[in-house]
Amino acid sequence: MPARTRTRLDKDEERVARAQRLLIGLGAALVHTPFDTTTHDKLRRFLTDDVDQVLASLEVLRQRPEAELRARVAELAGHHLLSTGGVA
Repeated sequence: MPARTRTRLDKDEERVARAQRLLIGLGAALVHTPFDTTTHDKLRRFLTDDVDQVLASLEVLRQRPEAELRARVAELAGHHLLSTGGVA
C-alpha cells in the first residue's frame, strides 16, 4: 500500500476547525455541568479573544468558489471523486 501524505490545513481552515472542536467541547461541558465556572470562563475567553479572527476565517472559507471547496474536500479526504455533474 502506498504511503499516504497528510494534507495540511491552511491557517483559516485550521482556525475554524480548532474553534469548532473547542465550541463543541464547551457545549457538551455546559450540558453536563451547566454552572461550571471554568467552562464559562473558557467560553468567555473565546468570545472575547478569538471569535473575531474565527469569524473572519469562516468568511474567507465561505467566499471560496464551490469548485474550489469540492477540490479541497477531496484533497483533505485523500480521494478524487469523478465529476457527476452535481449528482451524487
